[in-house]
Amino acid sequence: MSTVVVAGLGYVGLSMAVLLGQHQRVVGVDLDEGRVELLRSGRSPVSDPELEEYLTERELDLTFTTDTAAYAEADFVVIATPTDYDPESDSFDTSSVEAVIREVAAANPAATMVIKSTVPVGFVEDVRKRLGTDQVIFSPEFLREGRALHDNLHPSRVVVGEKSERARRFADMLVEGSLEPDVPVLLTEPTDAEAIKLFANTYLAMRIAFFNELDSFSISRGLSSREVIEGVGLDPRIGHHYNNPSFGYGGYCLPKDTRQLLANYWSVPQNLIRAIVDANTTRKDFIAMDVINRQPGVVGVHRLIMKSGSDNFRFSAVQGVMKRIKGKGIEVIVYEPELEDDVFFGSKVYRDLDEFKQTADLILANRRVPELDDVADKIYTRDLFGGD
Repeated sequence: MSTVVVAGLGYVGLSMAVLLGQHQRVVGVDLDEGRVELLRSGRSPVSDPELEEYLTERELDLTFTTDTAAYAEADFVVIATPTDYDPESDSFDTSSVEAVIREVAAANPAATMVIKSTVPVGFVEDVRKRLGTDQVIFSPEFLREGRALHDNLHPSRVVVGEKSERARRFADMLVEGSLEPDVPVLLTEPTDAEAIKLFANTYLAMRIAFFNELDSFSISRGLSSREVIEGVGLDPRIGHHYNNPSFGYGGYCLPKDTRQLLANYWSVPQNLIRAIVDANTTRKDFIAMDVINRQPGVVGVHRLIMKSGSDNFRFSAVQGVMKRIKGKGIEVIVYEPELEDDVFFGSKVYRDLDEFKQTADLILANRRVPELDDVADKIYTRDLFGGD
């Protein structure tokens, strides 16, 4: 049995801690005392039904602390701290990752550090040189918010960015914790693993952008988006998956990962990656203008969350649509029970759904939900298939 410390207990780190805690000795470290206290009481700080079940009903060798002294006893330190995209530097902010690497290298030079945070292509090779340690490897995560533990328990693949015994050992731990009998495992060079993560998410963003632009075309020409998409999807090379139009791709991963990949292309000719990034802006422009042309008095936004099952509304596409509508002088209100503030970027926040429905003339809903069925005539959505 290995001792694993997981640094950072957001949805990536926490799901990793729970997965590994089934068969390894795991310590979850987070600097947020409130988050740690919540976890110690058996409650999850992120919305994820399976995480909540495993924390309360499964036997796990898992403890939580704010004390980074735990690094000293670790065989592996999994780093899952935030790497938000910084538009000024045109790159991920990797400062939190590097801070953990420095602490671990000082406290326990023999520990293998596995980065799960998304990083730029070439980061591991660079950080090894700059910080003077060869103990850093990268293993991309392929998780959905709200389904993070599910995706760890049922992985599509396990990728670890080093061809070594320690990389194989870490991959084996991930497979051991899963519920799948035959998980594809790929050991690659560090930079290849970093590229796999960014290209995978950019492909998903491209697919979203493609069906959104198909939808924009269909609206403009009076076509049935649903029938066109169904006909296109009958080609087995395309299929009927991940084809539901939306207000744009959003959330924590796709916007920043596509921009970071584009930044990595600074010396490589390309057209498609730039188009994927730009297409998302164009889609939000189109949706906003389609709403504005309906001349509503008050536009209601039903939930700021990016997709069903998530409690995260960072970078949700509907926020970009909101700002464009407000820019035309139209009043926008928000129904978001997860918000504590009464105002969100100048818009009144409602927590009473009935009052919200009565006040809004038109309601933007990225996805259809039963609680809006009674005001179906007010709903503006591009959800054609009832899924993400």
